[in-house]
Amino acid sequence: MLKHLLFTAAVIGLAACGAETTAEPQASKTDIKEAATPKQDIKTQDLGDGFYMLLGPGGNIGVSVGEDGVFVIDDKFSRFADQIIGQIRGITDAPIRYVINTHYHGDHSGANADMKETGAVVVAHDNVRKRMGMSFENKAFGRTVDAVDETLWPDLTYSENATFHFNGQTVQAIHTPNAHTDGDSILFFKEANILHMGDNFFFGLFPYIDVDGGGSLAGMIASHEKALELVNDESKIIPGHGPLADKGDLEKTYEMLKTIEKRVIDEIKRGASLDDILKKDILADYAEYSSFIDKDNMVKIAHRSILEMQ
Repeated sequence: MLKHLLFTAAVIGLAACGAETTAEPQASKTDIKEAATPKQDIKTQDLGDGFYMLLGPGGNIGVSVGEDGVFVIDDKFSRFADQIIGQIRGITDAPIRYVINTHYHGDHSGANADMKETGAVVVAHDNVRKRMGMSFENKAFGRTVDAVDETLWPDLTYSENATFHFNGQTVQAIHTPNAHTDGDSILFFKEANILHMGDNFFFGLFPYIDVDGGGSLAGMIASHEKALELVNDESKIIPGHGPLADKGDLEKTYEMLKTIEKRVIDEIKRGASLDDILKKDILADYAEYSSFIDKDNMVKIAHRSILEMQ
């Protein structure tokens, strides 16, 4: 699947290059004006009471705006930094005080250096900083994950949980061990009843569980259990990827993850090999959740995670 995505991107890139060398009719003034307008990839959804969700390529961003300034959860890729900051500046001129990374992946932490330049303090779990400072093999995609520049590393880290008292909110940063990675946190704004799950929650999609980054299916399930203890029917839940969700959506994903775990464990117990399990197509009824992680990849990830946790 990854190779297919890379191939598609390459084809699109080559097509674009080819278009530059092809004679085109003279552009109208309207065409020129539209071409000069910067592309806006990042969109803002107002959640009410000073809370916003920034959507677009990469992980979903949570924003709290109030008398203490701006509190940001995740910051997508570096290439969207100007758009992200621009969207925030469209809401308020207040300083960006804190940026919390829910985990180390670049689609959630890639604009850290840009955020620091605004004066923000980047905060994350200890393992986020550790992961950013090391290179290791990602067996799932057959490549090396390289350490990133120190300008991207969090300035302030915590070992388990942290609590911020900001904009009239009690903000709980709760470490969810060995879930999507080994450095995940979920962020709960207690008074506003808003939960940011990071990539512990892929809404409507099979999740990517970064086993090489310390993640596990069991830990992902446990993160949902913890989240379900915090929320109620009125809660607004920001997933790492996908639209704004509620408790019912989270429960549905939780049940799916438990079902995947049970089916794979049952097959392992009866002595089935991974190839046998794939041929059986045990996730056929969940095919609608396929994206960059399809049902076969989900089985492979679950199988590896379960065996490595034994």
